[in-house]
Amino acid sequence: MTAPRIFFYVQHLLGIGHIARASRIANALVKDGFDVTVVTGGLPVPGFPGEGVKTVALPAVVASNAGFSGLADADGSPVGEDFLGTRRELLLEAFHAATPDVVIIEAFPFGRRQMRFELLPLLAAIEKAEPRPKLLSSVRDILQENRKAGRDAETAALVKEHFDAVLVHGDPDFVRLEDTFPLTAEIADRLRYTGLVAAPPAPEPTETFDIIASAGGGAVGAELIGAAKAAAALLPADLRWLLIAGPNLPEADFATLSQDAAPNVTLVRFRKDFPSLLRGAKVSISQAGYNTVCDLLRTECRAILIPFVAGGETEQTVRAERLRALGLADILPETGLTPDHVKEAVEKALAAPRRRTVSLDLDGAEKTAGIIRSMLDGNSKI
Repeated sequence: MTAPRIFFYVQHLLGIGHIARASRIANALVKDGFDVTVVTGGLPVPGFPGEGVKTVALPAVVASNAGFSGLADADGSPVGEDFLGTRRELLLEAFHAATPDVVIIEAFPFGRRQMRFELLPLLAAIEKAEPRPKLLSSVRDILQENRKAGRDAETAALVKEHFDAVLVHGDPDFVRLEDTFPLTAEIADRLRYTGLVAAPPAPEPTETFDIIASAGGGAVGAELIGAAKAAAALLPADLRWLLIAGPNLPEADFATLSQDAAPNVTLVRFRKDFPSLLRGAKVSISQAGYNTVCDLLRTECRAILIPFVAGGETEQTVRAERLRALGLADILPETGLTPDHVKEAVEKALAAPRRRTVSLDLDGAEKTAGIIRSMLDGNSKI
């Protein structure tokens, strides 16, 4: 028998969280025996989507501002209709060439509204296909709030009209979709909670640091890393610091941060062994993105979270507050962050006991593969 074919669309616009989570899912699908094609639409990220996964790279677009309201090309120039038309045709050609049994669209229709120019035509092509593939939405557990009037109703209508299931990559004991999506009841029959999509438990670190400050993809992390670097100078010199600036931090910002670093401070753009390093660290300072938090939940490292709030973003704040309520993290505000704030939070964390491990479901990638397998085998209501 031929392996079931998966066509997985993922568009990351600012950070690398979306492509990282999608890649973990794609890798789990490959291990489960699926033939997986991942269509990417953002800037390339080294190491993703991973081995064994077929890829189609559309001409890249990124967010042209922190509010995600516009699109720019890889050089930062606003994109025009010709550019978007080319992308749309390439996406549709890739879909027809793949003849998939299942199409997974990451974030849409709960997010990525900017990509309707190509995703609505893709939905139309799916409906016309013979046989029609199953269509799944892949979403994180916490959605952006404060959406414009009518957006939630539009989302629910698209789900009911086109999607066979919504894969919610979270543990309902931690947060439920209805906490950030008011019309969840209208699509409740489509929901499938997969658990959090965390990486497998990391091996023991080959190098240890006391404090790790990380900025995810780095596109908006210069202030966090800068505050951590300055805080290191205010704390004992025998503490080893690792600052991970992120691959997307502008080169000028990285050069500035590299100047006058203390001997106990190591600055890098990326560490592939980041999850292992967290195992050996005493304190982590980071934003509250999905993947970073999943990595933290695999460890006993004390967490200081600085949620991203630019452009009215709410998702990271909700996640951080849930973790604080469980005694799993402290929070610092992004706005007005100072080295003294970081210093005081680190001192508090160092004085606290090692954080307890949690019982949240972190095996979402493997369970996603199992859910899709059950759907195709007819063992699901869908």
